[in-house]
Amino acid sequence: MADGHPGETAKFRTMAEGTQEDWAVIVRHAQPFNKALPDRVLAHLMLLDGDFGGYPVDRLTHSLQSATLAHRDGMDEEYVVCALLHDIGDTLGSTNHADIGAAILKPFVSEQNHWMLENHGIFQGYYFFHHLGLDRDMREQYRGHPHFEYTARFCHRHDQNAFDPAYDHMPLEAFVPMVQRVMARPKRSIYLREA
Repeated sequence: MADGHPGETAKFRTMAEGTQEDWAVIVRHAQPFNKALPDRVLAHLMLLDGDFGGYPVDRLTHSLQSATLAHRDGMDEEYVVCALLHDIGDTLGSTNHADIGAAILKPFVSEQNHWMLENHGIFQGYYFFHHLGLDRDMREQYRGHPHFEYTARFCHRHDQNAFDPAYDHMPLEAFVPMVQRVMARPKRSIYLREA
């Protein structure tokens, strides 16, 4: 993951001592590292392979089915990537997985898609929370929000129905170029200069 520690490095011992030359060195190292982000994200997605957690399909297959359903439904590339990566947080945030996926994609996606990712866990609960003694209508707290119906539609059409062992989903390789394009350049980040 890290770039090792090759050759040129900044000279400061505290950031307060940093110079423009130090930060130029860091930026030169950051550029190839940032460019490889889609590859690191896809490698992390592969951790879902073989992890069934009691579901009829493993979590990677669920992600591929979700993205395939979205793609075949004519959704745009950004949405398809969101569908592919919506549960990527399962490995590191099993009790807040939606927050993880939303945080990873936030710089690269629209506010609408980010909100959908961040809240899909509550919206998905409509289909099963009542079996756990929870309120299946927990999503109603967001009724009237501009992205409510969009998120409800994602869960209904591209999430809750993506657990079919017989579904002919597209392979991960079909989605790799989409992930690379969507994550090629952030749309919003504290590190972007205003034009």
